[in-house]
Amino acid sequence: MSDDPKTQLWTRHTVEETRKIYADWADSYDKDVAEWGYATPGRIAMALRQCGANVNKAVLDYGCGTGLCGLALKSVGFDIIDGTDISAEMLAKAEDRDVFRALWKGEPGSLGHIGPGDYSAVAACGVVSLGAAPPETLDLLVSAMAPGNLLAFSFNEATMADRGYTDRLDVITLAPDIEVAFEQDGPHLPAKNMTSTVYVLRRT
Repeated sequence: MSDDPKTQLWTRHTVEETRKIYADWADSYDKDVAEWGYATPGRIAMALRQCGANVNKAVLDYGCGTGLCGLALKSVGFDIIDGTDISAEMLAKAEDRDVFRALWKGEPGSLGHIGPGDYSAVAACGVVSLGAAPPETLDLLVSAMAPGNLLAFSFNEATMADRGYTDRLDVITLAPDIEVAFEQDGPHLPAKNMTSTVYVLRRT
């Protein structure tokens, strides 16, 4: 396996492999994705606004990485943004930004202290995806939604091609109290000719 973390993306990994990829990538992550034209954070932030998210209530950036989605949320008017990630190295970069009210290191497969309704909106940009978090993470995030809450997330092309992720989403949206409030394909990494689909779910 190459030592360059960028060659290890969009394939299945263990939790420890994922941690290592992002630990090794933390120092150059922002530069690399900027060169690729990373568009999904801005698209997720705008999707939440279009779906009526209250910018005066706390929003959670789940899998916040270096804070790029947090920056996007801030740029469209969200005032109170918390962030969590499993990578200490990526979190250290996020801490350098004047964006987050609180940041903490999370554990895979757990929401820790977060309970239903603690956040009126949650953004998970590129998190529930092939090479990052498994499909079951979507169930975890949906479990934290109270009525009226929103969950915004994205599936890149590699993830859309994996039935484990798309089937999981199909099952979740069969629930009578979960509706797809937004679904749109668009640019993800234009320099790599990659797209992503941004979704917003609402619990009714």
